[in-house]
Amino acid sequence: MLQIALTLAIFVLAVIPMGRYMYHIAAKKKTFADPFFDRVDNGIYRICRIDRKGMNWKTYALSLLMANAVMVFAGYLVLRLQYVLFLNPNGIEAMEPTLSFNTIISFMTNTNLQHYSGESGLSYLSQMLVIIFMMFTSAASGYAACMAFCRGLAGKSKDLGNFYEDMVRITTRILIPWSLIFGLVLIWQGCPETFGSNITVETIHGKLQDFAMGPIAALEIIKHLGTNGGGFLGANSSTPFENPTVITDIVELISMMILPGACVLTFGKMCQDRKRKEKEPVFGKQGRTIFAAMSVIFLIGLTLCFVSEKAGNPVLETAGISQEMGSMEGKEVRFGVDQSALFTTVTTSFTTGTVNNMHDTLTPLGGMVPLLHMMLNCVFGGKGVGLMNMLMYAILAVFICGLMVGRTPEYLGKKIEGREMKLVALVLIVHPLLILGFSALAVSTQAGLEGISNPGFHGLSQVLYEYASASANNGSGFEGLSDNSYFWNITTGLAMFFGRYIAIIAQLAIAGSLLAKKSTRVSIGTMRTDNTVFTILLVFIVYIFAALTFFPALALGPVAEHLTLWFS
Repeated sequence: MLQIALTLAIFVLAVIPMGRYMYHIAAKKKTFADPFFDRVDNGIYRICRIDRKGMNWKTYALSLLMANAVMVFAGYLVLRLQYVLFLNPNGIEAMEPTLSFNTIISFMTNTNLQHYSGESGLSYLSQMLVIIFMMFTSAASGYAACMAFCRGLAGKSKDLGNFYEDMVRITTRILIPWSLIFGLVLIWQGCPETFGSNITVETIHGKLQDFAMGPIAALEIIKHLGTNGGGFLGANSSTPFENPTVITDIVELISMMILPGACVLTFGKMCQDRKRKEKEPVFGKQGRTIFAAMSVIFLIGLTLCFVSEKAGNPVLETAGISQEMGSMEGKEVRFGVDQSALFTTVTTSFTTGTVNNMHDTLTPLGGMVPLLHMMLNCVFGGKGVGLMNMLMYAILAVFICGLMVGRTPEYLGKKIEGREMKLVALVLIVHPLLILGFSALAVSTQAGLEGISNPGFHGLSQVLYEYASASANNGSGFEGLSDNSYFWNITTGLAMFFGRYIAIIAQLAIAGSLLAKKSTRVSIGTMRTDNTVFTILLVFIVYIFAALTFFPALALGPVAEHLTLWFS
């Protein structure tokens, strides 16, 4: 418990200066590093001939899609041709076409769902030129969309900004510098960073064992900082090469939490009262409300996961295996239940997808927490997308309350009307549609059933988890699922693609619509969205809509498995 409390305390303390820094970048205010970064950014603008004029939401969305499409095409070619390219000391063959499709969509959508083992499926060139490169660009794309969305809601500018400028500034001023700093810490703690080939060593038992090497530290840090997930190695951050010590475990936890949390602070500062000068706020009133709601949901999930894993497995206890340490199946002894439960909750709440334990071996309710948080897709979330999704629920909450009292709903001084609510409904509907629709297809077709390793309730949990992870752009998995097949590669690829871009386009449209509206005066009948009452209301709205949508599926999966385990 002390480890958990210490990690969360570090997060809260670190997120405040990072939020302030990100606000200055998003609002194009001066920072201490401008003399250096301005030269770097201006050089990129000149070389790439970037026109930095402001964009409306359509142009912004189109620019994001086109830039991502070009990178998808180039990355796909590298994966298919890696066997003839350089930096391939281990002789890795070309990746299969459907697996290449799944992989390139996965990393461009910031999902990093891996239907392959990194050390045996990718050359060093592919790891760097495709995987690491897209970890930077996909994260920057998501953060850029979030900043444009916040500008639209704040209503302080004439446009949503320039996508290419936002992407460059986020990459050069946030992702690269912090990746270098945290990456050096990982190398210091023993994370490999080399172009050498795999090594073979003799174990203490006299056997020969191959150890995968490569530029592991470089990938490891950006996968967390950009909330990308995935791993250089198949076993991900449960291996000593990717996560050698408790210090690296905490560094990885903080690095994947800090930017999504900072986005909320940035939003609060962008929306602070324009008419009366507030003292420089830590969060901003609007940001404080959203941060509190996210924190409540996160802590509820963390508590449930921790308690469930600490309770252990009654079947194993009956078999004579002590459960005093909790359920240690699939966990590293050096991390234990505490850090494993925290890592599990964080990686799926902040939609990172990296793991330091095997989620398929979690207890039923312990496994339900990461599954539910991916279904919600708004508990901080990753790369700014979680904030955007939570604001959809905030707009929905305002709309429902407006209907109850017979007033036109308003949010941040802008009227919420039919156009906005249709787009909000689209964002909130497409996510469960992808999860439940593809899950139904998987359990009703032979191609889908062939991948399920467990015929019981856990088998349904595996399917739900896979599509929730894909649609939420998380990337973690119940790895008992045999997912490297035509069916799973194509369907999860489609879930990742539509789960990413439909929501972003609709949210940018909402931002553009609200930006074009005139601000309304605050009156006695205006619903406050910056107090404790609204925080509680927002939490209930999220849970109610999630329960109505996903509870039947959860009841047939993890809930049924839990009842069978404890009461049969």
